[in-house]
Amino acid sequence: MATAAQTPRFTHPAARGTCPFAPPPVYRQAQQEEPISRISLWDGSPSWLLTRHQDIKAALSDPRFSSDSTRPGFPFVSAGARQLNNGQPTFIRMDDPEHARLRRMLTGEFMIKKVEALRPEVQRIADELLDRMTEGRTEADLVGGFALPLPSLVICLLLGVPYQDHEFFQECSRVLLRRDSAVEDVITAQARLTDYLEELTEAKRTHPDDGILSRLVERGELNTKEIGAMGRLLLVAGHETTANMTALSVLALLRNPAQLDHLRRHPEAVPGAVEELLRYLTIVHSGLTRVATEDVDLGGVRIRAGEGVVCMISAANRDPGEFPDADALDLTRDARRHLAFGFGVHQCLGQPLARLELQIALDTVLRRLPGLRLAAPFEDVRFRGEMLIYGVHELPVAW
Repeated sequence: MATAAQTPRFTHPAARGTCPFAPPPVYRQAQQEEPISRISLWDGSPSWLLTRHQDIKAALSDPRFSSDSTRPGFPFVSAGARQLNNGQPTFIRMDDPEHARLRRMLTGEFMIKKVEALRPEVQRIADELLDRMTEGRTEADLVGGFALPLPSLVICLLLGVPYQDHEFFQECSRVLLRRDSAVEDVITAQARLTDYLEELTEAKRTHPDDGILSRLVERGELNTKEIGAMGRLLLVAGHETTANMTALSVLALLRNPAQLDHLRRHPEAVPGAVEELLRYLTIVHSGLTRVATEDVDLGGVRIRAGEGVVCMISAANRDPGEFPDADALDLTRDARRHLAFGFGVHQCLGQPLARLELQIALDTVLRRLPGLRLAAPFEDVRFRGEMLIYGVHELPVAW
């Protein structure tokens, strides 16, 4: 069994290259030269970097690679991410059987059939937002006017969280998801959002509704802190991911006019196009982190117990061994093997909802705004490289 060099070859996170849609070039270099390589994290601590599709699938489906962030050696991608490990953990940072027990309480909420029943309501929300954004104007910020409020309204509806509080929880989310947030700011934002959701959970005990938080209260299996932690995870992930994926997808299409034209002429291709955009863009650009609980031989390399691994799914989704011409956006490609939602038992619980929202968002924007174009130079678009979830801060468009 070969052993890779112990001196870190790369640092993580790495700088992006000339294409803002592509992963940092050093990850492609690693994929070609040393697919499982040693890296140095933001604080100087060592870890392993995985870049090949097959290796990442193997690691994410192997129970010897733990998601438990309290284990020694677990790799954190920022100081804020490490700080979030303090306090009430969520099930995504647990291993089975506790992970399975808690996740099972939410599985029914995100089953494809139940999510699909939301389609008319999500479509109504999308149409109303676009009506409001376009009324009396020919230019707007697609992020603030459409991409962000759409999933925020939907997740608030599902959880039973008042949407009028969206500025508050979006502000907290921004702090929690910044790679460069000061630890003190992360502590404050985490406490504010946790207190808010715990108070909301307590209110559901006397004033129940049809939201997920209320149903978790009714089950009687979790205390207020546990429900609040679960709500925090769903609230933050439920609006940040889809919002950024929507805006970045629109921008990628505007930069690929042939693909945009194809989608306009074939609206029935939207579901497949969403899968290709998920592969091509991979907004979880910091990777998925695990720690080995015992020695594991993976891809010709021995990873020792207590050593962390960073599964760079953005690189895996551009692996030419899995996706020919991987750097091209091809909406006719069968991209369903992508790892944008992860893989294995921790695969994203909310992926049916994300797919539904993305399908409706793209179809609605392209159908109703046939003259859609950028309203500012592409070079002026501000990308979210400093955030744990990639995207754009604003997207000025005209129609």
